[in-house]
Amino acid sequence: MRIFFFLISGCLVSIMAGCNPETRTLPILGAREPVTKVVDGKTITDTVYHSIPEFQLLNQDSILITNHTFDNGVYIANFFFTHCPSICPIMQRNLLKVYEQYKGDERVRFLSHSIDFRYDSPSVLKRYAEKLGVTNDQWQFVTGSKAEIYGLADSYMVYTKEDSGVPGGYDHSGYFLLVDEDKHIRGVYDGTNDDQVQLLFDELAMLLKEYE
Repeated sequence: MRIFFFLISGCLVSIMAGCNPETRTLPILGAREPVTKVVDGKTITDTVYHSIPEFQLLNQDSILITNHTFDNGVYIANFFFTHCPSICPIMQRNLLKVYEQYKGDERVRFLSHSIDFRYDSPSVLKRYAEKLGVTNDQWQFVTGSKAEIYGLADSYMVYTKEDSGVPGGYDHSGYFLLVDEDKHIRGVYDGTNDDQVQLLFDELAMLLKEYE
């Protein structure tokens, strides 16, 4: 499993900043740039943060969903494929724990992108979701073209690649990405690690408090 160094750094920032969970807020991860503009005759500089771009993907019910499906709430994203023989079963079982905790809570949604654009059709994703235990539309499983899915993986700053030399034919990182209402990435968690999953629980609760 490969990862980008700056992604590790962002994750460590999130963990190391956690000395006082009652008062701190989560960082916004990814690149940022200053933008200068003139407002009412005054020059001001704003910071533009990295955000997830617009997308349109087909879900397990053969319905097109977009980034606006996740408006007015936060969501947790990841990348997987249904016949993955390595980390995906662990990841999805761990994400199911979060889903079950927040099932019915409209503030929290889930988005799993299949990186197997050849096999994972909507009907395959539907069977997978049902077998996993997903019973409502709070958790979306989506497919798209290779360019769409792998381009989004870059936007989420995670590694995905076709690789015939690895089990299952696809190589990818096992991270969960916590995304806020403005489509900024606020946390990155190893979906195969129990401590990191607990950190996701803690920081998800912290993020939700920002909107109270």
